[in-house]
Amino acid sequence: MTVIEKCPSAYVETEIDGESVLMKLSDGKFYSLRESGLAIWTAIDGARDRDAIVAVVADDYGVAPGDVAHDVIAFLDSLSDAGLIAERRLS
Repeated sequence: MTVIEKCPSAYVETEIDGESVLMKLSDGKFYSLRESGLAIWTAIDGARDRDAIVAVVADDYGVAPGDVAHDVIAFLDSLSDAGLIAERRLS
């Protein structure tokens, strides 16, 4: 199983009015996470894989996993490309 975990050494995070704001340390780029982006970010706990994160978000919004899978996976890919999260294979 491959789990997704945050890379806290790559960013600093603060919460402002129910929104998480991340600043990537390597380039100073800011990311604002709210609504569905925040739901995905919150679901990343280092114990869940992509499918489990999709399931959590689908449950949060009361929809079928297939209805959100594409968007959740695309968002996870963008977080990974930014170096804010990483996948780790459990042995």
